[in-house]
Amino acid sequence: MILAISTVSQGLLWALLALGVYLTFRVLDIADLTVEGSFPLGAAVAATLLTDGWSPIPAILIACIAGMISGVVTGILTTKLKIPALLAGILTMIALYSVNLRIMGKANLPLLKQETLFTMYQPEGLSMPVTVLLIGFIVVLFVAMINYWFFGTELGAAVRATGCNPRMIRANGINTDVMIVLGLLLSNGLVAISGALVAQNNGFADVGMGVGTIVIGLASVIIGEVLFGTRSFKNSLISVILGSIVYRIVIAVVLQMGMPPNDLKLFTAILVAAALSLPLLQAKIKKRSVQA
Repeated sequence: MILAISTVSQGLLWALLALGVYLTFRVLDIADLTVEGSFPLGAAVAATLLTDGWSPIPAILIACIAGMISGVVTGILTTKLKIPALLAGILTMIALYSVNLRIMGKANLPLLKQETLFTMYQPEGLSMPVTVLLIGFIVVLFVAMINYWFFGTELGAAVRATGCNPRMIRANGINTDVMIVLGLLLSNGLVAISGALVAQNNGFADVGMGVGTIVIGLASVIIGEVLFGTRSFKNSLISVILGSIVYRIVIAVVLQMGMPPNDLKLFTAILVAAALSLPLLQAKIKKRSVQA
């Protein structure tokens, strides 16, 4: 029971990363590798501030701002310097490795004796796994509602239209460069919040904790879309969150079945490849059934 609660709570904390990846991968139609740097950036900033005596909520907010700045850097490299988005993300990710080391002062920063968001707001009588689940649910619900509201506004619709049809949106007088930078800003802000929360839950921040996060985010997005659909933007947000939880459940199951932890990255890559190829396989099966 505790393992199940812990798995779902981990899925909720990582759902913010999945939402950030969804904003770039699906909304902006950009493969942004900045997340592999902004995730540990959020963890590094939050952990450093907590060890310096800051309260958890301001630490998380500043971590979010730091993540937003990293997204802006990638956006400027893409829009102003005309560097391909994939390469721009890689450049920012590499630069953030050194930045994160500078922020923490070392490769690993423990938080075992620091007050975190989960210890500060732990209700009396509730265990830590249940507390993480409760706080994670509240945070994810709040973030999802803010995203749903924002992308329903005129500005949010312009961001969505930029990813869908940039020529059309430019013809309507919208600066697509600004929309791309804004989308990357929002995406990496969410990723940094996820990093800050995961670090507080795990009890440490590590400079290498961002390795493979883009694959984890993509796995959550693809699994959510395949299992729960994309009928509307609201449905897509819910699907991504549920996809993150399902992904964590799958990981927990395969670990319980005896898979070595060192093989998780390989398993995730295969899972994402299979999920991405699923629509093509379904189309081929449907075509053969019609021909038959």
